[in-house]
Amino acid sequence: MAYRKTPAELRRLDAAREHLIARATAVVAEVGWAQASVTAVADSAGIAAGSVYQHFPSKSALAVEVFRRAAGHEVAVLDEVLHGPGDAVARLAHGVGVFARRALENRGLAYALLAAPAEPAVGAERLDFRRRYRALFADVVREGVAAGLLPAQHPGITAAALTGAVGEVLAYPLGAPDGTADDATGTTGSTGSTGSTDALLAELTAAVLRCAGADPARDRPTGPARPDPQEPS
Repeated sequence: MAYRKTPAELRRLDAAREHLIARATAVVAEVGWAQASVTAVADSAGIAAGSVYQHFPSKSALAVEVFRRAAGHEVAVLDEVLHGPGDAVARLAHGVGVFARRALENRGLAYALLAAPAEPAVGAERLDFRRRYRALFADVVREGVAAGLLPAQHPGITAAALTGAVGEVLAYPLGAPDGTADDATGTTGSTGSTGSTDALLAELTAAVLRCAGADPARDRPTGPARPDPQEPS
């Protein structure tokens, strides 16, 4: 009779796997994909390098799982905002702001997800998640057109442009060693400072709304900002 793991053993394995993924995510956020070796991840998790292969057949498989978990969470947060309360234009502006602010608050991981050099398996996942972002933006643009808040346009094309623009604007400040933004963002100094981050977010949001054809008067929304969706407990 084949040996079957007990429920307690399965729970221990699941807990060890989750701990390994969490530590791998932290290592990727700190040093990037290239330097997140199996040894580095194992050291961070407090286990032998060989133990990593009890949970994942290769470094590539572990990297893919790290990417899926982290990127999936960001997609879920954006989905919640874009399908939340308010009209389509307000949700589009808020969604871009939430996405960009979260990225700038966790620069290492955000850069790894958006732009850092990675092995082909991670690159394939990145393309898949870009399609998910485009689909979310397309939904809200389509809704804005139907409501008369945005001019007639191809929602998919606009969504692709928005996805690319947001990633391109964020790529430099996220990847810069000191977190500085370049002149194209209209900001100076570290994106870690509140004023510089707010300026970057304002310019990015305004550009996104102009790209979608929103009323210029709504480029810089007034009133108190809505809070980000709550992190899962």
